[in-house]
Amino acid sequence: MNQAKQAVFLDRDGTLNEDVGYVSLPEDLHIYPFVKEALSLLKSNGYLLIVVTNQSGIDRGIYDENMLQTIHNKMQSELDNAIDAFYFCPHLPDSGCACRKPNLGMIEAARLDYPIDISASWMIGDKDIDFEMGLNAGLKTILVETGYGRAHAKILKRQAEKVVANVLEAARYIV
Repeated sequence: MNQAKQAVFLDRDGTLNEDVGYVSLPEDLHIYPFVKEALSLLKSNGYLLIVVTNQSGIDRGIYDENMLQTIHNKMQSELDNAIDAFYFCPHLPDSGCACRKPNLGMIEAARLDYPIDISASWMIGDKDIDFEMGLNAGLKTILVETGYGRAHAKILKRQAEKVVANVLEAARYIV
């Protein structure tokens, strides 16, 4: 059996790239300039990098799974293929699915695909739902102030381990 690895679960929009509403085309993807360095630092310290993202634009008919894959391919290309896996929820907020954050479906799917040591792993995001999913899964949590982070830092029901300016500061804190 493979030895369990430490992982960093990353929200996408507002954490790795600008949150422009719906990133529905590759040209809508604007990765923050500090992300490449952040992911490189985490990878060089042995972390699996797993993106977990709610993508209700699929159920809303704004874009389809093929376009989402094209967008993720562009992200991988710009980030030197640093991300180990992408998991997404295509459902509407009121669908009641198990995969939409803050539910644990995406983390559970990742745990089926990878031997992850939850106690040594992290969740980084800019919204309260990212933070709540991380806590519910037993992950250590970091809230970034990019995207919705500044506003959501004020509405958290439970305390994050750390609140930092961006994902690069989060990576430096983790390592």
